[in-house]
Amino acid sequence: MCRSFPPVMADNPRALILGSMPGIKSLAAREYYAHPQNAFWKILSVLFDMPATDYAQRLRIITENNLALWDVLKYCEREGSLDSAIEGTSIEVNDFTAFLTQHKNISRVFLNGGKAAQEFKRRVLPDLPREIAARLTITQLPSTSPAHAGMTFADKASAWSMISDFQVLK
Repeated sequence: MCRSFPPVMADNPRALILGSMPGIKSLAAREYYAHPQNAFWKILSVLFDMPATDYAQRLRIITENNLALWDVLKYCEREGSLDSAIEGTSIEVNDFTAFLTQHKNISRVFLNGGKAAQEFKRRVLPDLPREIAARLTITQLPSTSPAHAGMTFADKASAWSMISDFQVLK
């Protein structure tokens, strides 16, 4: 059974970045996006012009730019790290109604890859109260996973640039 981490967030987040479920290396390290070939932290480091050499610096990118980082799935069963190996019947999603009720200034949701987008749209959106769903702009971005090798780093970073282009008020 895989269990996601608690969210990491600024005091007043305005945008939420969601993955699907941490991979084996991340679960073992107890760190978001710990696989050395995952481009997530490298992309955010470039976009926000902040260092990301250690985990504390990486988390500062989130907290100092009014972002929140979490996963769609709270629990699931999966062999290995691939999203395609997640057992659909084992999925439990995080409580987004409570989270988004508490964090009323979140207006953008950025989904890291297809599985995060699929499960958010299938299992979260239909259950969100209408007033919460109405305030959200939801955008699927290309997966930063090394398994998503069909795009170059530059192409991924370009697609992800909308996060820094979004007016994340400081």
